[in-house]
Amino acid sequence: MKLLTVAIPCYNSQEYMKHAIESVLVGGEDIEILIVNDGSKDDTAKIADEFEVAYPGIVRAIHQENGGHGEAVNAGLRNAKGLYYKVLDSDDWLDRDSLLRVMNKLRQMVKEGKMVDMFLANYVYEKPSEHKHKVIRYEGVFPESQIFGWSDIKRFKISQNILMHSVIYRTQMLHDCGLELPKHTFYVDNIFVYVPLPNVKTMYYMDVNLYRYYIGREDQSVNEDVMISRIDQQIKVNKIMIDAYDLTKIRNKKLKDYMVKYLAMMMTVSSIFLIKEGSEESLTKRAELWNYLKDASKGMFRLVNHQVLSRPMQIRGKAGRKMLVWAYSISRKIYGFN
Repeated sequence: MKLLTVAIPCYNSQEYMKHAIESVLVGGEDIEILIVNDGSKDDTAKIADEFEVAYPGIVRAIHQENGGHGEAVNAGLRNAKGLYYKVLDSDDWLDRDSLLRVMNKLRQMVKEGKMVDMFLANYVYEKPSEHKHKVIRYEGVFPESQIFGWSDIKRFKISQNILMHSVIYRTQMLHDCGLELPKHTFYVDNIFVYVPLPNVKTMYYMDVNLYRYYIGREDQSVNEDVMISRIDQQIKVNKIMIDAYDLTKIRNKKLKDYMVKYLAMMMTVSSIFLIKEGSEESLTKRAELWNYLKDASKGMFRLVNHQVLSRPMQIRGKAGRKMLVWAYSISRKIYGFN
């Protein structure tokens, strides 16, 4: 049994996947690296096979027909032999020293019989083209150096969200909650971090900058123009999240508050890009999305609409739309997230 499985979904990733893989190899024999070749048309498969030969017992190459990022994550989870599971995108990387510290703590917890459902660490926006380097930490939110539950957390800032980059999940917990991401769908990382949350009972936070999140490729899914062109994918993810839970029925208040905040953020992001696209069709889709939430649960609609991020939705006409776009632009300049 391995301690940690790191799945690396790869699609036409020959130019940058080696950096991602090599950043994980420092974990040694306790780590399992699953390179999931998602129907690539370049040398991704060849590179994956070469790493498997070079690092037997550590690296496994998985080849499948193209199913999208979500299906690559699913394939990694189906094949994972590690007690814990993490996803690393092929153009990102893990910090060497931080990974070793995380591995040591996970190893200690397993030895002591104190495994947690979710292990958290910081992530870093890396935007070399603009010399930007922004660390997202969870100071003031999570207790440090101790196991804790949802009742022990404090208030999240707008910039502090639990993302795929910051989480390591206990593998069996993911299986137990039945996590299955949709095929041929972008932005499923939001489902990956959102759906398991009510099943998370114990957590641990280490204040290290583990995940380095590269920003800047023109074809990257978080590129603004790409996001606008794929807005229907974003809407689909929003609806899956809406359908996952009636948040009014989540008993733990702090868990409920966080999940409402996250859903509000996702609804707001979709609304912003529909507004920026600007056509009547897009504005209609925006209205339909909010109506979908209201039809699912009027109580959940009220909770989401009460969030700071969502309040401009209550301002009718161009004024509300301009305020949303303005707030997004300011956030983008501060955090450099696309």
